[in-house]
Amino acid sequence: MGFENPFLQMALWAGLLASVSSGVIGSYVVVRRISFIAGSIAHSVLAGLGFSLWANRVLGLTWLHPMVGAFAAAIASALLLGFVQLRYRQREDALIAAIWSTGMAIGVIFITLTPGSTGELMNFLFGNILWVTPEDLWALFGLDILVLLMVGYYYSSFMALCFDEEQAVLQKVNVQRLYLLLLCLVAISIVLLIQIIGTILVLALLTIPATIAALFTTRLKTMMILSCGFGALFNLLGLELSYHLDWPPGATIALLAALAYLATLAIKKRQIV
Repeated sequence: MGFENPFLQMALWAGLLASVSSGVIGSYVVVRRISFIAGSIAHSVLAGLGFSLWANRVLGLTWLHPMVGAFAAAIASALLLGFVQLRYRQREDALIAAIWSTGMAIGVIFITLTPGSTGELMNFLFGNILWVTPEDLWALFGLDILVLLMVGYYYSSFMALCFDEEQAVLQKVNVQRLYLLLLCLVAISIVLLIQIIGTILVLALLTIPATIAALFTTRLKTMMILSCGFGALFNLLGLELSYHLDWPPGATIALLAALAYLATLAIKKRQIV
């Protein structure tokens, strides 16, 4: 076992903590069918990361950590996406593509203008769970608590939003505000996962465990629990496998999740036949 390594121990805790929020919020993403919206938010985070690195080195704003920029960009893109979609009723696919490409374009521009090495950015793009610090773990824990409290408080309203929006309107639920809140929680979870698996692969860990869980149950609470469990399992096995094969941890976790999904589909199909 490779978990005698202190770096892997920290990485394991980070993966377990991240699997909580990703499992819960990922269930909403899958049920509401907003995976591509989550992908748009994830890639627009590059704008905040690029600006933060540029501000650090050019303007001397050392307090502006890249994760602060990531949070700001994720929340801003989530609110913009939700506001434009609700207010102007634009084509959803075109809106997603516009925010997706604009966020990445802004990020690329600031990265190009940033002097020196941009190796730190590679960690955010592809993940570097082995460099997680105790401060990162506390941040993950705090954000997990926030997500769980919000979901616990709005659980019934979120369920109505995801399964029967018309009924939610009849019950005088503020659907627009609730939808924006859900997108913000998605944005928070995405930033959480960026530290584990990186911006490019974040959608895999946010959606695949929940998608697998949906194959075994139709109950939302059970789906969330199973999704958290699958996410934790993929992090555990992915870290162990990457240690022995000397593969990148984030990519290994994402690949393992994808293979597990394909295997589960095959098994379920054989059972139906």
